[in-house]
Amino acid sequence: MRVALIGATGFVGSHILKELIDRNFSIKAFARNVDKIEDHKNVAKIALDVNNVQNLATELVGADVVISAFNAGWQNPNIYDDFLKGAKAIEDATKLAGVKRLIVIGGAGSLFVNEDKKLQIIDAPGFPEEIKPGALAARDYYTILKDDNQLDWTMFSPAPEMHQGTSGVRKGTYRIGKDVPVFDENGRSILSVEDLALVIVDEVENAKFIKQRFTAAY
Repeated sequence: MRVALIGATGFVGSHILKELIDRNFSIKAFARNVDKIEDHKNVAKIALDVNNVQNLATELVGADVVISAFNAGWQNPNIYDDFLKGAKAIEDATKLAGVKRLIVIGGAGSLFVNEDKKLQIIDAPGFPEEIKPGALAARDYYTILKDDNQLDWTMFSPAPEMHQGTSGVRKGTYRIGKDVPVFDENGRSILSVEDLALVIVDEVENAKFIKQRFTAAY
């Protein structure tokens, strides 16, 4: 299977790249600076601005699935607009390239706090203000993606405490949820970035969440 990975040098994307390499996929790895990507026989490194839809589409031709781990930069003062612009450009380029499947790494903010689905995490008291613009962009893009009837899209929302489980831990196990976080016995939703990569590559192989959003945690 041929996979195009956008954002291959980012915090999430670099771990997805490693998981794809370990499973012997053929990979096109896209990043602004590909010097950070180690040479590997299964990896073609492509430096490209995702907002150049035509050039991106040309490079995506022939892929079986596109994974977008695009991030406009948490310190970027224009993260809201830049994320939406980049995410929509990737979606458009995927369609223009004739690729059917697009897996997008979104945010946890659009998950609901509980099963009554009346309150999203981003609107709950105590949500960190410093990441709110990026979280709002991810939520608003999910609303846009849901209306795409051409692609077999999938949106993945990480566990809310994904950053709490990133110390090199790969348990190789996880539990799946849909619109509400997967909580443990202590009421926490945690998943390491290594196991997030496992979840995503499992979805590449198994295609269980076509035209759906899902989440995962321990």
